[in-house]
Amino acid sequence: MAATSPTPTAGIPAWLPNSLTILRLILVPVFVVVLFVAPTSLPWRLAASATFLVAILTDLFDGRLARKYNLVSDFGKIWDPIADKALTGAAFIGLSVLGELPWWITILILAREWGITWMRVRMLKYEVMAAAPGGKLKTVLQSIALVMFLAYPIQLTQQPAPWWFWPAWVVMAAAFVMTLVTGVQYVVDAWRLRAKALAATGDDSQS
Repeated sequence: MAATSPTPTAGIPAWLPNSLTILRLILVPVFVVVLFVAPTSLPWRLAASATFLVAILTDLFDGRLARKYNLVSDFGKIWDPIADKALTGAAFIGLSVLGELPWWITILILAREWGITWMRVRMLKYEVMAAAPGGKLKTVLQSIALVMFLAYPIQLTQQPAPWWFWPAWVVMAAAFVMTLVTGVQYVVDAWRLRAKALAATGDDSQS
C-alpha cells in the first residue's frame, strides 16, 4: 500500500487561523475594560499592556499558520486587518482619552486605517487586496509603540518617566510615518488594480 503524501493542513485544524482572528476581536472590549478600570494604577496598566500584547500576538500566529499550512482564506484577508485596526484603534483612542497621546496623531492614524479598510472592501468587486508587507511592518511598529505607552501612566502621575518612554516616542514617530506612507501605497495599488480590471473588462467586451 503506497503511502499518501501529507496535505498542506496536516497536523493543524483548518479553522485555527480564523479562530485566532476572531479571538483578537473578542479581546478588544476586554482590553478597553482593563485599561479604564484604574488608568493611573501601574498594575492595571501593566495588565492592559499585557492584554494588548496577547491580542496582537494572535495576528503574528494566525498569519504564519495560514501561510505555512496553506490556509489563507478570503475571510482572513478581510477580517485579519479589521481585527488589527479594531485593537490598535482602541489603544490609540484610549491613550488620547487619557491625555497620553495627542489627538491629532490618533485622528490621522485612524483616518488612514479605516479609510484604507473601506477602500479594500470597495475593491472586492475587482479583487481581494491582501495586506502588503509594508502594512505588516506598520502594524509591528504601532504595536511596539502602543505596548510601551500602555505600560506606564506617564501623563497621569508625578513619577519620572521610565527608561522606555522616550524610545517609545521614537517608535511611535516611525509608526506614524509608516502608516501614512503605506496608506499612499495602498491607494496607488488600488488605482492600478481598478485600471487593470476595467481594461480587462473592456477587452472582453470587444472580443
